[in-house]
Amino acid sequence: MKKLTFLKAFNSPFKRPKLKWYYGKTAIGTPYFYPRKWVKGTPKLAHKAVMEYIKREESYNKLNPKYARKIKPYDEVYQEKLRYEYAVPKKIGFDFVGLGYKTKWSDTDYRFEWAPLLSFVFFGYQIAVMVIAPEQHHYWEAWLYYEKNTDKTKPASERIQICRNEFPLKCTVYSQGVETKVDYYNTVLKAKYIYETN
Repeated sequence: MKKLTFLKAFNSPFKRPKLKWYYGKTAIGTPYFYPRKWVKGTPKLAHKAVMEYIKREESYNKLNPKYARKIKPYDEVYQEKLRYEYAVPKKIGFDFVGLGYKTKWSDTDYRFEWAPLLSFVFFGYQIAVMVIAPEQHHYWEAWLYYEKNTDKTKPASERIQICRNEFPLKCTVYSQGVETKVDYYNTVLKAKYIYETN
């Protein structure tokens, strides 16, 4: 259920995110890699992994003759690689990715990583629905502060003012040598809340 927390943004002082659809050959990561699953090693996968190991070691030795490494025998590496698990592309399947974020210097220093999405793959093709917000980084980082670090018993307008004070989104932007001061709350909030908090 934690993956669905982002849905609260749709009914908040923040502008409603939009849904963006994609359909075509698999091209959308979930979140970092194309949809995949982990499988136990098979002779084919282990053989491929051994050949990659040998090629990599031979290349290293050619580039670094002074520090050449001993290449393990095929059979030894093959037995080792058979015990591995391997990531292989999903042929058919769903993936649901919740809002991706981390904190950096403190518990409230939110850093956006990826937007929520739903993906379905079918033999190399994909249908994906992505949740897109205006100014993604600023939007989700401010929304996280609003959701997690303001008092839910207070009115939304008061909570937004707390966000503006404690989690400012004021930046200096340079474009073609021109300096502009921007407050991204004016971009990510619904008009009603911009008026109430300024």
